[in-house]
Amino acid sequence: MPRELDPRRTNRALAFSLWMQAPMPMVTLFKTLDVTAACRAARRHGYKFNMLLCWAIGRAAARTPAFYRLPVGQALMEYDRLAVSVVVATADGGIATCDIPVSDSLAAFQQDYLARTGQVARTGQALALDDDCMVIGTSALARYDIDGAVNLYAGVYNNPFLIWGRYRRGPLRTRLPISFQFHHTQMDGIPAARFLEDLQAELRRL
Repeated sequence: MPRELDPRRTNRALAFSLWMQAPMPMVTLFKTLDVTAACRAARRHGYKFNMLLCWAIGRAAARTPAFYRLPVGQALMEYDRLAVSVVVATADGGIATCDIPVSDSLAAFQQDYLARTGQVARTGQALALDDDCMVIGTSALARYDIDGAVNLYAGVYNNPFLIWGRYRRGPLRTRLPISFQFHHTQMDGIPAARFLEDLQAELRRL
């Protein structure tokens, strides 16, 4: 279960005092990733590209301590587990979200991804994990060329969020622009940028 922290006893004390009452505390970073290895792995082994990207996001986030804390309401909460949320197109023409638990194992993550997104696609019902996961939101606009996006901030959903469009094939490398939005109370720019570097490293290892 998540635990409420006393912000004054954490390394986010100053950030909590500065940003919890800010009218717009979200920060967005943009990065172009080299996804050549992920595209090759998808072709050779029949993986879904977005599944590989979500797995790499989870792996990189799991090594970033800031992801285990999140401002919720007026509190700073600490979590034991992470999940990646994906937006699924449903059989009735709508969309619904689906949470996938983060795993070090690609095989386990793929099994959960296919089973859970398949269920959401069939039923049209969102599928969430229990409340002890800090959820990383994602949205793939895979049919469209976009350079990035700034997500809606309504003062309720403070979770980190990544958005990407269609990857771009070049003569030697395939690249993907991506945007990463996060609450400034949760992390500063340096760990956020380091997370994106770790994400790139995970994708190259594929």
